[in-house]
Amino acid sequence: MIAGVVLAVIALALAALLIFAASRPSIFRVARSARILASAEKILPLINDIHRFNTWNPYNHKDPTMKATYRGPNAGPGAAFDFEGSKNVGKGSIEIIQPSGPNRVTMTLDMTAPMACHNIIDFVIEPEGNATVVTWAMHGPNPFIGKLMSVVFNMDRMVGRDFDAGLASLKTLAEHP
Repeated sequence: MIAGVVLAVIALALAALLIFAASRPSIFRVARSARILASAEKILPLINDIHRFNTWNPYNHKDPTMKATYRGPNAGPGAAFDFEGSKNVGKGSIEIIQPSGPNRVTMTLDMTAPMACHNIIDFVIEPEGNATVVTWAMHGPNPFIGKLMSVVFNMDRMVGRDFDAGLASLKTLAEHP
């Protein structure tokens, strides 16, 4: 009798968790911004050139033994980077897809491990007096497994922490070359 009640309570709790997860948004978005004391013209090449991007990209610093291959041009649409690293980095590719102008660089992030995902990354570069505000944002679909994981893990905080670290490195590089 008691075992049946315990099983019923566990089943109800599990059902509530699954219903709550299903109610989460179908699209996720993470964004962070930094004010950098440098011109947009100085900052843009540090993002738009995939080789220079990886000098401050925090994910490249998480696994110094990561296997990396560049393809396409060094900068602008078609510039790409394939990577395979530890569980902290995963496996996938980043490619610049939008014509980069003075105010935006758009990339795709296609992960194959530890979990498949296809996200869009936008860097928005906005001059502000003698400084520039750079916003690093990522968005994409949030399938049920992502919704379920978001109940336990705060993805905005986890990814946002990496974005903050990357923007701090970009700031140092742009302000003190």
